[in-house]
Amino acid sequence: MLDIDVQGAAQVKQKIRDAVSIFILPPDKPTLEQRLRRRSLDSDEVIQRRLVGAAKEIENYSKYDYILINDRLEQSIDELRAIVLAERLPRSRADISPKEAEIVAKASRSLLPNIRERLQPILASFALSATHR
Repeated sequence: MLDIDVQGAAQVKQKIRDAVSIFILPPDKPTLEQRLRRRSLDSDEVIQRRLVGAAKEIENYSKYDYILINDRLEQSIDELRAIVLAERLPRSRADISPKEAEIVAKASRSLLPNIRERLQPILASFALSATHR
């Protein structure tokens, strides 16, 4: 598992075609700003620069396999765990247990095609549209 920026993710995808990518999004721009301010590590100028940078990175969301909306920490951890476990299951998935099927279902809710509608308000808060690529 790697924690990398958009450019790093693109490089990994180029070299490892089967790599699974997960884009972690804040629930909206105001929440991201609040989180940055709560840390009390950066000046207003740095926070504004980081928000602009975040908006530019978010423009690349459609290049990822999964989108994880980091709204509630425990829920986000649970969804990330489901994605990792689901991706480790055999690709055929013909003989999976009911528990494994539940994990796959939970992970599939974060697949890009399945989450586009939930992305609308997040992207709007960053002044982006869900059709932006």
